[in-house]
Amino acid sequence: MVTIAVTAEPEEETRVAVSPDTVKKLVAAGCKVRIESGAGARSRFTDDAYAAQGAEIVASRADALKGADALLGVRRPSNEDIAALAPGAVVVAMLDPFGDRGELEALAGTKAKLFTMEFMPRTTRAQSMDVLSSQANLAGYKAVVDAASEFGAAVPMMMTPAGTVPAAKAFIMGVGVAGLQAIATARRLGAIVTATDVRPATKEQVQSLGAKFIAVEDEEFQQAQTAGGYAKEMSAEYKTKQAELVAKHVTAQDMVITTALIPGRPAPTLITADMVSKMKPGAVIVDLAAERGGNCELTKPGETIVTDNGVTIVGPINYAGTVPVNASSLYARNLLSFVSLMINKDDGTLDINWDDDIIQGTLLAKDGALVHPNLTQQAA
Repeated sequence: MVTIAVTAEPEEETRVAVSPDTVKKLVAAGCKVRIESGAGARSRFTDDAYAAQGAEIVASRADALKGADALLGVRRPSNEDIAALAPGAVVVAMLDPFGDRGELEALAGTKAKLFTMEFMPRTTRAQSMDVLSSQANLAGYKAVVDAASEFGAAVPMMMTPAGTVPAAKAFIMGVGVAGLQAIATARRLGAIVTATDVRPATKEQVQSLGAKFIAVEDEEFQQAQTAGGYAKEMSAEYKTKQAELVAKHVTAQDMVITTALIPGRPAPTLITADMVSKMKPGAVIVDLAAERGGNCELTKPGETIVTDNGVTIVGPINYAGTVPVNASSLYARNLLSFVSLMINKDDGTLDINWDDDIIQGTLLAKDGALVHPNLTQQAA
């Protein structure tokens, strides 16, 4: 029987790694699930709800971790947490693989098997395990809701006896999962929506949601996507042309949502201070790339600021965590799908197929060393 530990996350993290529903399925698969009391409180999952599905609720973090075969988490655990587990235990979480390298190497030195959910392959088989998509979906939705709240005016066009209220204009920069959800949400609220992305395949997606696509569609644009579906770094020349187009467009917008990120790199600057200075008073920018420095030059991570010309810039941190009930439920399902690959269906023991492309794609460290190509190449 596999003993799985789940502990409370740091104070700033509202999410939790399991839901009552996923606990039920883990227990049915033959696992023992030990949860620190109160671990799910910020996601509205009570100890009683977990216990009703077969979890063992323990009083302390130490009790949850002691001798466990696996630790499921949201954020990086500490070395002390891993040391309390069984030797060579499995750790599955969002380990921030491009974050503090020294800390990551120290975690690898514990000889735990570290799996990071951020490196989940973008394949059909792995879709149910894709935490970046599940969390980005919620972030895209929340960005538009918060932008509309900060905007301080109506979003849809309204015909009234006293006159017509014009529809707000929303511009979505970056059309990944978060961007597509932002487009859909802004459209549902009644905004006039435009969007941009450097990947040519997104044009059709934008148009299918009823928004207008804005981009410099030259030859470089046609080649601007990796085989894995991520955006490539564009040339300085293209960036200049795109910035000129965007600068003109941004000045007329009421709400701008930026979502552009390149894995392992600082967020690209899409909106300069000069562009912000030419925006309308009352306009709102919500920068979903704030955690990586921001797509707006003036973004302050974790803060909401108002510029001298009256533009509000929101720099959210852990945006999915602002809707923790849904974020935890989706994240827990992602983890369940992934962890199920490691559990023998006949006797409930750990049984890891090291040749599985999903296992290989997410394995960060094993036998005391970092082994993922993204990190070993980075070190070289």
